[in-house]
Amino acid sequence: MTLTDDQPRPERTRGVSASRRTVAGIWALTAALLALVVITFLPTSFVIQQPGPVYDTIGGVVDSDGREVPLIEVADAETYETSGSLDLTTVQVVGNRERTPSWFELALAWLDPARAVVPLDSVFPEGQTTEQREEQNAVAMVDSQAEATAAALTQLGYDVGAHLRVVGPTSDESPAAGVLAEDDVVVAADGEPVSDVEHLKEIIAAGEGDAVVLTIERDGAEQDVEIVPDEVEADGETSWAIGVYLTTAFDFPIDVTIQLEDVGGPSAGTMFALGIIDTLTPGALTGGEEIAGTGTIDAAGTVGAIGGIRQKLYGASGAGADWFLAPAENCDEVVGHVPAGLQVFSISTLDDALAAVEAIAAGETGALPTCTTG
Repeated sequence: MTLTDDQPRPERTRGVSASRRTVAGIWALTAALLALVVITFLPTSFVIQQPGPVYDTIGGVVDSDGREVPLIEVADAETYETSGSLDLTTVQVVGNRERTPSWFELALAWLDPARAVVPLDSVFPEGQTTEQREEQNAVAMVDSQAEATAAALTQLGYDVGAHLRVVGPTSDESPAAGVLAEDDVVVAADGEPVSDVEHLKEIIAAGEGDAVVLTIERDGAEQDVEIVPDEVEADGETSWAIGVYLTTAFDFPIDVTIQLEDVGGPSAGTMFALGIIDTLTPGALTGGEEIAGTGTIDAAGTVGAIGGIRQKLYGASGAGADWFLAPAENCDEVVGHVPAGLQVFSISTLDDALAAVEAIAAGETGALPTCTTG
């Protein structure tokens, strides 16, 4: 007898096919999860910039002892009540050379308009330790506070002097190591008087590697020292440097103290200057408005570009600011990246910044310059 199966058995066929597809799916999911785990722990060469804390320069801060103190404190001069806010903005960096963000963290940051993924080398240059970067930023903050105070007091009619003070060499191997000492005052370079860092850099650059003779004041006496600059490369450009941290010191007629810990860099200068002016002048400069901003500043009142402008815009918006003062040199980065509800005005000088704040206070902002393309 021959047995035949005239009818196919689709149920059994589908069961086998479905089982194979399930197994294949499980393996694919497992492989994807393993790949995700591997990628998560693979080293990267990027860090993340995100909005940092916002501080009101005419308000208070908590010091290391847990006490609330004025961010700007003035002695030997009459001060006045303020209102509203003049916020300085900061940027936090997630990651360093010792620990970079994972690829998963970077993916999340790429999708967030308030954050930016930037190359590790652009924030932590090769050969520079985290400690060295923090020291450099601390020096820049001290210098920024001095420059801001000088700009504000000059704006108010005070007479301030200026001289270059040595903070220390950038490393034990730098050309300045063992030649310049902390608190030396640089009086001249190659016989030409200098009172600011940029002028000194110009003289060193003009020598194209030739030794530069610095006239310094040490312990009340002048002497000449000779330093041969090193050739250094940064951002694809070659320059000459003597490897020293310098700060511009001033002879201020009144005592201005800026109390802000754990914040580095020079970008708060403009807001410091505005806060000092508001503190030393009658009436509320802001008219009670919530104004934020950023920008370096020098003693002459020139406002300079800063990094992380997009993150600072979002930080200001998150802190409740309605208005933002941005350096004109940063306008290309501002356009198209302004959070809803925040209005941005472009400034190039302390005069511009004051005019903007006064116009905001008066409710007459129509004529103020804004950031535009081109």
